[in-house]
Amino acid sequence: MHLPQTRTAALWLCGALSALAGSVALCVPDSQPDLSLWDTSMKPQRLSQYRGKIVVLNFWATWCEPCKAELPMLVEEQEHYRDRGVIVIGASLDDATTVKKVRPFAKKEKLNFRVWIGATVDHLEKLGLGQAVPATAFFDREGNLVGRVMGELRQPELEHRIEWLLGNRQGTAPRPLVNHLSPE
Repeated sequence: MHLPQTRTAALWLCGALSALAGSVALCVPDSQPDLSLWDTSMKPQRLSQYRGKIVVLNFWATWCEPCKAELPMLVEEQEHYRDRGVIVIGASLDDATTVKKVRPFAKKEKLNFRVWIGATVDHLEKLGLGQAVPATAFFDREGNLVGRVMGELRQPELEHRIEWLLGNRQGTAPRPLVNHLSPE
């Protein structure tokens, strides 16, 4: 893979700092990443096509119990915020052996948000989300990556982040990164 020298240097520095800290790489060299995946009908989808909207991009898998536990909350929030310019996208990390389960699973669970397939650990790492699911990234209307949650979302946290992005700036600003995978 060929990367521009500045991006290569940034990734190297991120990896080196991460190794020194003994943790996963949480650096995000690109504040406006553009992911390319597919919907469940195998139509190509790009994150950039939703500029102008607030995007909640949740990484999940059909085999992940914590992921499945947060799906009803995402359904509820998509219903609540859909008319206010908020888009929820569920990007499945199901691999070739389980990807055929995604579409029937989404139908059975009545997922009312966009479901994409083909996500990989590389996509998580590109967004500074580590290597585990569930994980969620938040994008403002300009496509800027403005928040990340590693591990399970909590409903008050999700609503606070969405409201903040909608301009309802009550309370403190959401932290750019929340890691529910490690003890605080």
